[in-house]
Amino acid sequence: MHARLVDRNPVVPADQLVAQMVPPAMFDDVSFASYIPDPKEPSQAAAVHKAEEFAGKVAKIRAGGRRGLFGKKAPSTGAGLYLDGGFGVGKTHLLASIFHSSPSPKAFGTFVELTHVVGALGFNKAVEELSSHSVLCIDEFELDDPGDTMLVSRLLTELSARGVSIVATSNTLPGQLGEGRFAAQDFLREIKKLGSIFETIRVDGPDYRHRDLPPAPEPTDDADLIERADAIDGATLDDFDELCAHLSTLHPSRYGKLIEGVPAVFIKGVHPAADQSVALRLVVLADRLYDASIPVTVSGAKLDEIFTPEMLAGGYKKKYLRATSRLLALSRFEVAA
Repeated sequence: MHARLVDRNPVVPADQLVAQMVPPAMFDDVSFASYIPDPKEPSQAAAVHKAEEFAGKVAKIRAGGRRGLFGKKAPSTGAGLYLDGGFGVGKTHLLASIFHSSPSPKAFGTFVELTHVVGALGFNKAVEELSSHSVLCIDEFELDDPGDTMLVSRLLTELSARGVSIVATSNTLPGQLGEGRFAAQDFLREIKKLGSIFETIRVDGPDYRHRDLPPAPEPTDDADLIERADAIDGATLDDFDELCAHLSTLHPSRYGKLIEGVPAVFIKGVHPAADQSVALRLVVLADRLYDASIPVTVSGAKLDEIFTPEMLAGGYKKKYLRATSRLLALSRFEVAA
């Protein structure tokens, strides 16, 4: 009997949500020095310099502060940096380097993980937990609905006022977040407010995950998939539709726990996602698999066919392209038997 992800029902206690906000293991040892800028892309070297400079500001702001009424020390306003660029140009490497260079306590998470933390703790508790931090590092900053926009805008405004510095990465400029999806005036007003928090730095270059690499591998057949899964102790083998159904029963904040300790993931019968809700859950799963560097092997359709042309033409295009890029990278990982 194969191990299956659909048989797992992980739970993450609310009081552990902030404590586990750290960079993925693949970024444990990165630094500014280990980022190798592409000589053909001068913006990369400039971004390294800006990120290192920002890390210095973080430490000074947290150590400093100004005197308020009655001589009490009040926190300085936090600094803000926004690293904008395409997929796979090393933005997360720089973000993790800022995290490692900043004084504790500090927090690192994707935008989705941040909204999950606030949802689980409640707004006031989340502010209380994060307000003592020197920096909040937010990866993949992409706003999907007006509710998230209001929530994050208010959260970042509160934290910045309390001296927490904010650094974010995305492939969409702050003023364009949510562009093409919503027209509500309140939403647009919040977008402008968010944009004012950050100094934006552009990081250009091709996706390193695709440099000198072949296109999406051909899916294996079911018999070979089962044989390969059998050869890996602890690997999971799931039916694509059953896995999608299981994901719908779990809060996305639990997807990381879902795959914890799994050395390789095998999925049978992959086909284009049935609808947007299924596709967005697969995006979160792809992110968590990529964070954990877990190889993915499939039968059925190719991994770059999961998101339909209609989906790729819609408002979540960049999410789907990022997920595809990551799944393709995972499909090329060597699995040690």
